[in-house]
Amino acid sequence: MTSAAFPAFAYQGDTLHCEGVSLVSLAEAVGTPTYVYSRGAIEAAYRAYDAALAGIDHLICYSVKANSSLGILDVLARLGAGADIVSGGELHRWIAAGGDPAKVVFSGVGKTEAEMRDALAAGIGAFNVESTEEIEVLDQVARAAGVRARVALRVNPDVDAQTHPYISTGLTQNKFGIAAAAARDAFRRAADLPGLEVRGIDCHIGSQLTKTSPFSDAIARLCELILTLAGEGIVLSDLDIGGGLGIDYGKDGDPPPPSHGEYGAAVKQALAALGDHPIRLLVEPGRSIVGPAGVLLTRVLYNKDNEVKHFTIVDAAMNDLMRPSFYGSHHPMRPVRATSAAPRTTDVVGPICETGDFLARDRALPPLARGELLAIGAAGAYGFTMSSNYNTRPRAAEVLVAGERWTVIRERETLEHLLRGERTAG
Repeated sequence: MTSAAFPAFAYQGDTLHCEGVSLVSLAEAVGTPTYVYSRGAIEAAYRAYDAALAGIDHLICYSVKANSSLGILDVLARLGAGADIVSGGELHRWIAAGGDPAKVVFSGVGKTEAEMRDALAAGIGAFNVESTEEIEVLDQVARAAGVRARVALRVNPDVDAQTHPYISTGLTQNKFGIAAAAARDAFRRAADLPGLEVRGIDCHIGSQLTKTSPFSDAIARLCELILTLAGEGIVLSDLDIGGGLGIDYGKDGDPPPPSHGEYGAAVKQALAALGDHPIRLLVEPGRSIVGPAGVLLTRVLYNKDNEVKHFTIVDAAMNDLMRPSFYGSHHPMRPVRATSAAPRTTDVVGPICETGDFLARDRALPPLARGELLAIGAAGAYGFTMSSNYNTRPRAAEVLVAGERWTVIRERETLEHLLRGERTAG
C-alpha cells in the first residue's frame, strides 16, 4: 500500500519495498543508516511539471540544494532539466554529473567574485542578482573577463508564502532579492552597465507552499513590472517564478502536486496578464521532485522507558536528518516489516549527545524490537544534503533504485574519510 508520502514504497507481502527492491535486503547489503531513492518517482515528478507547463515556453531548473548527489543530478540532467544553484560547489557538481551549464541559473545573496568568474567561464545561463551592490560587482567581474554576464534581477514581491519562517523568502524582512519599490531603478542601472545583459526577472517566495495563491500573487506583481519596464525600453525575455511547491509529510494533508492541474492552471492564468509579450518561463522545483522519492532507512538499537516517556533509539540521528530538530518538522514513518501490533506513543531518537537529537516526538508507532528496521519517509529533499559529521559520525550511504536494480550512488563514509586533510600542530 502506497500513500502520497510514500509514493514509491509499498509492502510486498510483509516487507516494505522501494519499487521492486526489498528494504530488508538493502539494509543487509549496505547497512544503516542509508538513504534510499526511487528513480521512477523522481522521473515521474519531473515529467509532471513538464506536462503542467505544456503550451508555455519553459525550462525546469531543478533546485540543486534539495539533493545534490551526483546520482540524482545525473537522472535529472538526462531528462533535460536545467539547474538552480546557490554556490560554485553546486555548479561543479552539476557539470560533473553531465548537466548543461547553459541551463543553469545562479541564485543566492552572497556570490563571491571567484564564483562569478567560474560561472562566467562555464557559460551559465544567467545570474539571479539579489542586490544593487551585486549588480556593480558582477559588471566589474564580467568586464575584466571580457564577457557580458546574462542576468535576471530577483525582486522581492512581499508575498506571504504562508510557510515556516525559516523557509519563507518573499517578505520584506527576508534577506533575499531587491525590494519591489527599488526594482525599477535597479533594472535601469543594470541595463546601463556594459558588462551586463539584462535578460529577465526572478522571484522565489519560499518553500513547502501548500497553496497556489501565493504563486499567482507573485506572478501578477512581476508581470506588472515586466510591462512597465517594456514601456521604458527594457524588454525582458525570461520570467523565473522560483520553486517551493510543497509535498505531503504525512501530517497536514497533501498539497496540490503539479500533476493535479491546479498549479499549471494558476501559472497560466497569472501569465495571461502579459498579453502578447513573449516570455520564457523558468521554474525551480526541488523538494517536490526528490522529497517523496526518498526514505532514510534506520535500524532500532534499543528501547527505553522512563517515568513519562518511551524512547525508540535508532542508529540514524540529527546529523543524518536535520529537519525535525531544526524545523520541528514531521516525517512519516513505517516499520519495514508490516505488523498488526497496536501502536504505542514513542520518541524516535538517535545516538547523538543532544536532547535535540530526535527524529519524531510523541509518535504512534507499533513496538519495534532491537534490530528491526524503520523507514523515515519524505526524506529525499534536505536530508543527506543537510547532513553533517557532528559527534564524528560518518555520513550515511545513498542508494538509487530503478525497478529491481539498485546502485550505491554514495558510499558510506569511513572514519578515515573524516580525518582526511587534518593534521596536528606537532
